[in-house]
Amino acid sequence: MMRTKKSACPASPEPDRARSEAESLLGEFRALFRQIGSPGVGAALDGPFWAAPLQAPATLGQFLEDYLARLLLPLELPAIVAACGHARRGELRELLAQDHGLASPLLPTPFAVPSKRMGGLQLARLRPLRDSRIVQRYLAAVECGQAHGWHTVVYGVTLAVFSLPLRQGLLYYARETLSVLASAAGRSKSFGPSELDEVLSGLLARLPEGVEAALASEGGCALAAHYPGQLLPEV
Repeated sequence: MMRTKKSACPASPEPDRARSEAESLLGEFRALFRQIGSPGVGAALDGPFWAAPLQAPATLGQFLEDYLARLLLPLELPAIVAACGHARRGELRELLAQDHGLASPLLPTPFAVPSKRMGGLQLARLRPLRDSRIVQRYLAAVECGQAHGWHTVVYGVTLAVFSLPLRQGLLYYARETLSVLASAAGRSKSFGPSELDEVLSGLLARLPEGVEAALASEGGCALAAHYPGQLLPEV
């Protein structure tokens, strides 16, 4: 939801606004499974975890467990925390370093293309915020190919420029992402609601602890210590 005023920071953040902004960014995940094809569980521990078809709830559960353990908790939530911090402090160089650091773990996965598309859509919604230098310079970097525009980075920037509650934004992101992935797979394989609830219940219960760990971490800053590219001119 785009604000009608130019100011990037409302006087008093509202929980409903956080939910609305999160929904606008996460909505694109509903098409993720159509792009991935047949995700599932890889044979090797360090292999792609979308290789096996999702033919049964148990396989779906393992896929979501792998996504939770290998992307959502260790990578995506800390990335949101880091991006939010960089945006609040106006740290463009660090934001670009983080963007580039995420390429190595994300590009080999089927989440890379949807992530960049989702990030691009949300950045386009932020374009009218002319008085937010971090938004304009990060948008310019993405448009000229100096940054990827990962949706997690854009989500963190969105939380920052709208002064939205970080903990609530992280919880909503994690819950919605897992639920959307499970629902998309359930529709394609005709899993029943009770089967999906059983698969999700244990995973969702682990999210608050994962969110607290992300908030206490360095926010994924170790992904890239330096950004080698040239910074864009001042906007």
